Amino acid sequence: MKGYGEAGASWHKKAVKGFNAMSGSPREDIDFNNYTMRQRARMLYMAAPMATSAIKTNRTNIVGMGLQLKCRIDRDVVGLSQESAERWQKKTEREFCLWATNRRACDATGINNFYGLQQLALVSWLMSGDCVGLLKHYDTSRFFPYSLRVHVIEADRIATPMTNGGNIVLTTGKNPDNGNSIFDGVEIDRNGAIVAYHIRSNHPFELQTEPETWSRVLAWQENTGLPNVVHVMETERPDQYRGVSYLAQVIEPLLQLRRYTESELMAAVVESFFTAFIKTQASTDEMPFNETGSPPAEPRDINDYNMGPGQINILNPGEDVTFAEPQRPAGGFDKFVKSISEQVGAALEIPADLLMKSFNASYSASRAALLEAWKAFKMRREWLAASFCRPIYETWLSEAVARGRVNAPGFFADPAIRAAWLGSEWLGPSQGQLDPVKEITAEILACSEGFSTHEQSTVKLNGGQWDKNIERLSRENEKLGGNSPDAHQSQKEATNRLKNLIIESALKAEKGEGNAEE
Repeated sequence: MKGYGEAGASWHKKAVKGFNAMSGSPREDIDFNNYTMRQRARMLYMAAPMATSAIKTNRTNIVGMGLQLKCRIDRDVVGLSQESAERWQKKTEREFCLWATNRRACDATGINNFYGLQQLALVSWLMSGDCVGLLKHYDTSRFFPYSLRVHVIEADRIATPMTNGGNIVLTTGKNPDNGNSIFDGVEIDRNGAIVAYHIRSNHPFELQTEPETWSRVLAWQENTGLPNVVHVMETERPDQYRGVSYLAQVIEPLLQLRRYTESELMAAVVESFFTAFIKTQASTDEMPFNETGSPPAEPRDINDYNMGPGQINILNPGEDVTFAEPQRPAGGFDKFVKSISEQVGAALEIPADLLMKSFNASYSASRAALLEAWKAFKMRREWLAASFCRPIYETWLSEAVARGRVNAPGFFADPAIRAAWLGSEWLGPSQGQLDPVKEITAEILACSEGFSTHEQSTVKLNGGQWDKNIERLSRENEKLGGNSPDAHQSQKEATNRLKNLIIESALKAEKGEGNAEE
């Protein structure tokens, strides 16, 4: 045996010879098991607090109140001056806001505005593994100048069509018209590129009277090349066309943790009851006990005993009650739950402190945990922006230019110019501050030394927009009579004071006069 044959691939070492791991194609490993994983992940989200926390923590930190459009056009390519580019960007952002903030204007169901659709798409993606948004076009009107509507579809409705009806879940099939393969509702051509999605009219096993129908929706418009479908998912294998639930790898520990917590809770509740049992030689049917709540409609059973706060039961002569003493909650309950939560959090890229919303560590440890979590949050935010926000923005801006509501010369003539007009960032919630003084001080120093821009630091600290802050501050200074200090004039002086304070704190820490954490 050579190489890995003497290590992880060994068949003669006792530790691994019974480890018969079987893996197949993405369709065998993922598509064949996706239906079961979705149902289990959804049930855990609805019934296991730790799973609920994992999903909602991602939603709050990745999307929050919504990813806001910030136009970033390449003004050199489109030939605009700095001032003209800023005016165009502000006008386009206002025009997009007109569509995005009106739920009737952007949501095909009329329930969410664009920012609510972002939350819905993210939660559905994390829970079910993926979701799609259908880009539909409706009639315009005086109050709704844009035809674009987004209809978010749950993962279960994207499925391989049944030839004979029924609710059996198929994962593979063929399109009889062109011979394309269909993998769990996603149709691909001979090159492996996605060309269409197959969507059923109802949810599998849904009780309904309408006959089930299937729709084949092209992935891209044939005449414009714009998307008909936005597919939000995270791939982990080549040739993978459907996503895997965010909770897939931790379904078992989350389920067992829920069961353990419920059993401990029930034991603690039972032990909290103060219940008295009285043995007597008198006739028990004359004693006014063994009753809870309203009198029953049927005659009381004298052998019906109940436990509850302040409950008293009468026992028949010769009867006795013996209790075990489990002493709940167990002394190691918190430690065990935290240990499992740390493993679950490691798999989900959410530190246990953030997963459990329990911050009892030092400033340095809590900040390190928060920074590590934000690496994953920022990555998934970019995925959501790339697969959901930007394709929808591209479709919207194409319509806005075509209708003459936004002026973008060369938009439809040259792909390079089109890309320059479409430049955008999507700003979401900031990571927050554990110690605002320290973190704002660090950003001031970073700006003064050129390591960061004012705009980048503003986004990082509170998710705001620096240019709008400057405009607002200018107006406030005018109202104050121009007596407030100019931040730019005193920035160098303030930075020097901060540097001196940092040096003094470091010297005190070395001498043991202060807290080293500071």
